[in-house]
Amino acid sequence: MSEAPAPGIAAEPQPPVAGERPPARSVMRQITESSALLIALAIIASLILSGVLILIADPEFRAALPYFFSRPGDTFAAIGDALGSAYSAIWQGAVYNGGASTFAQKIAPFMQTLTAATPLIFAGLGIGIGFRAGLFNIGAQGQILMGATLGAMVGFMWHLPFPLHLIVAVVGCALGGAIWGFIPGILKAKTGAHEVIVTIMLNYVALNLVSYLLTLEAFQRPGSDNPQSPVMDSTAMYPKLFGDQYALNLSFVLALVAAVFAWWLMERSTLGFQFRAVGANPAAARTAGMRVSRVTILVMVVAGAMSGLAASAQVLGTQPSLTVGIAGSIGFDAITVALLGMSRPFGIVLAAILFGGLKAAGPTLQVNAGLPIDIVLVIQSLIVLFIAAPPLIRFLFRLPAPRVVKEVAA
Repeated sequence: MSEAPAPGIAAEPQPPVAGERPPARSVMRQITESSALLIALAIIASLILSGVLILIADPEFRAALPYFFSRPGDTFAAIGDALGSAYSAIWQGAVYNGGASTFAQKIAPFMQTLTAATPLIFAGLGIGIGFRAGLFNIGAQGQILMGATLGAMVGFMWHLPFPLHLIVAVVGCALGGAIWGFIPGILKAKTGAHEVIVTIMLNYVALNLVSYLLTLEAFQRPGSDNPQSPVMDSTAMYPKLFGDQYALNLSFVLALVAAVFAWWLMERSTLGFQFRAVGANPAAARTAGMRVSRVTILVMVVAGAMSGLAASAQVLGTQPSLTVGIAGSIGFDAITVALLGMSRPFGIVLAAILFGGLKAAGPTLQVNAGLPIDIVLVIQSLIVLFIAAPPLIRFLFRLPAPRVVKEVAA
């Protein structure tokens, strides 16, 4: 005979009996409350809303809309043509170009997607590690620039045999990013300076420092008036994975290895446990004997090193010369990638591939669909908007609110 719960205390749910199937309603509840479903619906919602913007930008749709009630077929045809050409252009530019003549040309878009995703994987991993440790590293952009600077110096100033030259250059990139991550880490640990403000300011410092270095004779390309460094030695460049027909190189494999390492670090190592413990509750971690200041510094150093490896994918891979724009918008896009991937390595890899595909599809979207390339930025921004507002997604798709376990005071 089971005992009744004490007055004022909610009855705890009983664990399922071994071998007994969980109720279908419970399974559906778990699915509807999962983060993975929210992310998938956020992407779907962003594509739907982007479709509305695509229609607004389409002249044929705007011309047919005033005559919707007299000739609705023309309006629906315009909708189909506009959305069909836009989304097929994204597919052809990011995944598979069925109209190409050879198989190598057909899969070229996907190769470009993986190439664009590689630096996002590195930088997203660094930012994700910081997020899980309770630190908001907004300085990946500056860390990429400094990693590219140090790696480029090794790449064109030193002359070593392959693969030693490549290894030293990659280490130089990681070291440059780690140094730029150490600065906000030590300031946070020793003075309590807010890492968001410090890392944002260091982004500008790095940008202007690179601009200054490119005015020096040692960093200028001979015979060029443009602010760019000499080209990296071929011995310092990542080898191409599938020949010269694709830009995809060994840095993509290194990015996957870095994702596995990040998973092991955060989920299986003692240091990763300390990272997560400090992120969850610094006071409790300090009481347990953890050196919170040391952990804070190490988190920022590891995050900076990952961003430095993102720089290696650029300066030792696709853009073998140091320029002010070498980082592009990778550091800022990686923040979105880390958020979309829920700061987990596997999720970050998938999110980076998604964003790499959107970036690769930009030119095709502009040429084939006649749409501005900025529509890619709109899609990315909408994804961020919906990811940051789970209640909005639950409202749009009529999902139940997550359950909250409450205790009722006696």
